[in-house]
Amino acid sequence: MPIYEYISEHPEDPARSCPMCRRGFELMRPLSREPLTRCFYCKNPVRKKIGVVNVPHITAPLSVSDAKKAGFTVLEKRDTGVYEKQ
Repeated sequence: MPIYEYISEHPEDPARSCPMCRRGFELMRPLSREPLTRCFYCKNPVRKKIGVVNVPHITAPLSVSDAKKAGFTVLEKRDTGVYEKQ
């Protein structure tokens, strides 16, 4: 299930948001559910916030020996449509 981040539509106005939605909160929801529109606690409007995405950084391409150590089968093209194990 994905984790969605929500924040109050009025984070600068304490009268229109509670401490929970003013700071923002995370919520696990199935993809099939509609996005949340109201805070659970104060019932004031909230909006989805775009969160940080963690993307791994690969510094160098894997070598054949690294791929074999990781458990991958390495194939080499010999002819049109013909591959052999290295």
